[in-house]
This record gives sequence, structure tokens and C-alpha cells, in this order.
Amino acid sequence: MTPSSSARRASLALLLACAGTFLSFLDATVTNLAVPPIADGFDVSLTTVSWVATAYVIPFAALLAPAGPLADAVGRARLFLIGVSVFTASSLLIAASPGLPVLLGARALQGLGAALLVPASLGLVLAEIPAGRRRAAIGVWSAAGALAAAAGPALGGVLVEVLDWRALFCLNLPVGCWVLIVGRKLLAGESRTGRAPDLAGGLLLALCVGSAVYGMTQGPGRGWSSVHVLAASGITVLCGVLTVVRALRHRRPALRLDLLRSRSFAVASGVSVAYGAALFASMLLGVLFVTDAWNYSALKAGLAMSPAALATAVVGLGIGRLPVSLAPRTMVAGGSALVAASTAVLALLIDTEPRFWTLWLPAGAVTGVGVGLATVGISSAATLSTAPQHFAAATGMVMAARQVGGGLGIAATAVIVAEVPGAGAEPYAAVYGAAAVVNLAAAFGGLALRVTASAPHPPRTAPPAGRAPAAARILEGDQ
Repeated sequence: MTPSSSARRASLALLLACAGTFLSFLDATVTNLAVPPIADGFDVSLTTVSWVATAYVIPFAALLAPAGPLADAVGRARLFLIGVSVFTASSLLIAASPGLPVLLGARALQGLGAALLVPASLGLVLAEIPAGRRRAAIGVWSAAGALAAAAGPALGGVLVEVLDWRALFCLNLPVGCWVLIVGRKLLAGESRTGRAPDLAGGLLLALCVGSAVYGMTQGPGRGWSSVHVLAASGITVLCGVLTVVRALRHRRPALRLDLLRSRSFAVASGVSVAYGAALFASMLLGVLFVTDAWNYSALKAGLAMSPAALATAVVGLGIGRLPVSLAPRTMVAGGSALVAASTAVLALLIDTEPRFWTLWLPAGAVTGVGVGLATVGISSAATLSTAPQHFAAATGMVMAARQVGGGLGIAATAVIVAEVPGAGAEPYAAVYGAAAVVNLAAAFGGLALRVTASAPHPPRTAPPAGRAPAAARILEGDQ
């Protein structure tokens, strides 16, 4: 391959990787705006419609960890295109869904596609871009996801207001089709090992998380001692035990439990679960609150959620450009404390009287800054506490932990809103109060981290440690 053709291939790989990442993160940020109109259109409760979010999160969480080794087995470009295919086809199915069961099944497929394409897109960037350009390439790749996270709420609000919630998922179709057509050029000459990871372990993890979420959402309606809830609890425990057993015995496990021998990595993973639970709950709750209690339209709701998303993107991209390096414990503890403070203020002060400028906007800005700090800090802690050759596995594990927490957080949100008595803002205030407590726990967990930003750097075959958060933070961003 000539230098010019290698350069063209590298540029194409970066462009496609950015397009795929933009797709997945844009969908993640606009989906919450579809929840209220879907509930109205299909005439279902909040507890039921919350599965629109959790059906995506569960397969995404289960397959993130083994997706990196799977990309090595089948080829990064091949897995990336498979993920884009699944994601695009499922988006069309969601837009055309005649009822909620079809929609939920399509959302699960979409989560599967995202779990395949997001890690594979980073693999494409690292494999095709020359070592000297990787720092800049990862920054561009990160910016694509940050742009999607920042633009998603406003764009989604416009589409729901002018067209319909189904239009949100049609956004993916033209970009997805273009990526599939152009991306075939990358398949030629791609290497692969053929050694697949333990996908059965990933399936067991999905069943574990799915049954836990199902049990939580069924509790308010059927009773916490009902057969459905007890059976779901039993399946959760059984699948959890089997997941651990397979992870300990399999040569290429879906979950790299050996990484948990590092105290800092174990702490980072636990903090990631708590962080994900509070973050996902707050993201969904914000849309539900302003549309229900403040009677905001979909457009106004999207614009109301934009400041927090924009602040997160600015902080996430700006940290890597600071003249001094912040320690992971400082970012995690400080960021989580900021989010805890802002959600506590919302829990105490929100009511049915709209106060966007004096309450919602400043609280959202503080939340966005805190989320940006915590995201980069957790990713940095996971990277710096493991050996360089385990960077991809460590990032996947922490991402999976965040998604597991997110699924549980969304389910808990639906349960609290259904169970807390009172009209108006009381149920929403209760969720914000719970999120404040969880974020405070994450802040204390961050203080237990002992890695520093000056830890040894990985070799140039992996992204430089100084820029590892740039890659990891977008993987940790709003899915």
C-alpha cells in the first residue's frame, strides 16, 4: 500500500468512526424526548414506557466488555459495519413500530448495534491512524460524540414538536446507509485473530441485569412479594453467579474480573455503577419533569436540557487541554460532589411554578460541569490503574458498569415516581433527592482512588495516557 493510499484509508477510517459515534450518541440524547409522546401514543404508564430506555441499555451494557476482543476476532472494520447495520435497521423498525412490544424489541437490537459499533470505531481509529496523529485523531473522534450530546436535546425537541417522535429515529437512516456504502472500502486487507470472547457470558450478564430491572418495575403494580418479582430476583441471582463462574473459568471471558484485583480499578468500577444510576435517572427525569410539571412542549424541553449537555461537552473536551493535569480522584470526587449539590438543590426547590432562569439553568450548568469532570476522572482512573495492554478491556468494563447502573437507575426512577404519593413536583423531588445521595456516595468513593495523572504512560501502540480520557470520556458520554 502506497503512503498516499494509506493516508486516504486512515482519513476514511476516522471519518466513518466519527459518523458512527455521532449516530450512537445522538440517539442516546434524543431518546428521552420520545418517552412522553410514546407513553401518550401507546397509552401506557411511565413504569412500562421506561423500558424504551432500559431495553437499549441492557444489551449495550452486556456486550461492551466483550466487544473489544470480538473486534480483534472478526476484524474491527467488519464488526463496525455489522454494528452500524444492526443499529440502522433497528432504527427503521423503531420508527415503523405498530406497538410497544415491537418498539422494545427494536430498541434492544439498537443497543446491540451500539455495543458493537462504538468500541469498534475506536479500534478503527487506533489501527489505521499513524502513531504521530493518534492524539489529534482521538480528539476529533471525541468531538463527534460531544457534538452529538450537545446538539441532541435541541434537535430532538424540534423534530418532536414539528413532526413526531418517530422522526427522531429516522435521523439515523441516511447517515447509517452512507457509512455502510462507503465503509466497505475498509474491509480489504484487514487482519483478524478468529479468537472470539465468551459471548455466552455476555448473554448471562444481560439476563442478570434485565431480570433485576424487570423485578424493580413490576414491584409497584404486582406487589414486591408477588411471584413475578420473586422469580425475577431468583433469575438475577442465578445469572449473576453463572456470569462470575464463566468469567473465572473462560480463557477469554466477557468480564475481565482479574482487573478487579487492582484496588483503584475496583473502586472506579463501583463508582461508575453509582454514577451511571444517578446520571441516567436525572437525564430521563429532567424531560419528564419539565413536560409534566411545567407543561413544557417537546421543543422547550429539548432546549431546557441543552445547557447541561453543552457544559458536559465543553468540560470533557477542555480538560485534556488544561496546562496542568488533574488527578482522577480530584475529578471524580469534585465532579460527583457538584452533581450531588445541584440535584439536592433541585430536590429541595422544584415545584410546579416554572423557574428556568433562576433555578433550572444554573443547576443544569453545575450538573454539566460535574458530569464532565466525573466522566473523565472515572475513565482516567480505570486506564491508569491497569497495565497498558489492558486499556481496551478496562475501558469496556467501566463503560459496562456505568450502563448497568444506568439501567437500574432508570428502573428506580419509574418505581419512585409511581410509589411516592402526591401530585405536582413531589415524586420528581424524591428522585432528585435519591440521585443526590447516590452522587454523594460516588464522591466519597472517588476519594478512595489512589492513581494519579502522572502515572506511567502506555506505549504508542495504545492512545497516550495523557489523551486516554479523551477517548474514554466519549465512550462514557450519554448513551
